[in-house]
Amino acid sequence: MSNSIDTKKSSVWHGKLDLKYAHNQDKTQLIHSYQQAPLKIQRPFYPEGNKVCHSVILHTAGGIVGGDQLSTNFHLEPHAQALITTAAASKIYKSNGLQSRQNINIQVDTGACLEYLPQETIVFDGGIYRQDLRIQLATNSSYLGWEITRFGRSARGEKFFQGEWRSNTEIWREEKPLWIDRQWLPGREDVFHSPHGLGGQPVVGSLVYVGETVSPEIVTKARCLFTSSSEIGVTRLEYGFLCRYRGCDTTEVRNWFIGVWELLRICFLNRGKCIPRVWQI
Repeated sequence: MSNSIDTKKSSVWHGKLDLKYAHNQDKTQLIHSYQQAPLKIQRPFYPEGNKVCHSVILHTAGGIVGGDQLSTNFHLEPHAQALITTAAASKIYKSNGLQSRQNINIQVDTGACLEYLPQETIVFDGGIYRQDLRIQLATNSSYLGWEITRFGRSARGEKFFQGEWRSNTEIWREEKPLWIDRQWLPGREDVFHSPHGLGGQPVVGSLVYVGETVSPEIVTKARCLFTSSSEIGVTRLEYGFLCRYRGCDTTEVRNWFIGVWELLRICFLNRGKCIPRVWQI
């Protein structure tokens, strides 16, 4: 038995990615990057001018297996503006009995703004996965991010009846918690169909903005951007707001989140529409 466990552990990845952005002469630049396989960062590009640096993360192994440990650290120095996304959907494969884990730590300094918009995560039946995301904001900084997860490969008729998924998110500003969200979903048939679980729907999503106070009018506009019969919710936070989705269509939630993201860009970031090119492939 011990030889089997040792073999499993020896085949896992311990990936790491450290990125630091700085604002200098009205341009945001990636001034430091450390990459350890299977994580890799593409060369930065500027589709909306020098002020906002766009970065795309690659997972060169193609998916995450049981025992994989991924660590990412993003640091935006004062007044830096960055948009970070991923090149493709993340895949959490059926586990060999070990938990796969990703830790994401983000520091956003005074006057800086990070838009962290990864493509969706697909958790295969039997996957065991945990993600911990911690964001530390300074005064007058902001964060806008989302998480979209599909449980089971629905096109194959697969449902998430085995395994476990955990997602822990914390957003702090000067040692004060602004939003803490802990989610746990065991892979079981009753949980999949329970109204307190997935309600029979394979896709969930959360979008959170933290920066400034959001008016009731913006909340109403965000709700009106969604016209389907799937379940959604929009809630004001102390310095931002939160959108939730539960349904069956990744494209549906992605399109809604993009509409809300564009609304927030106009209202709070003084930016227009700029869809990352990797989303259009």
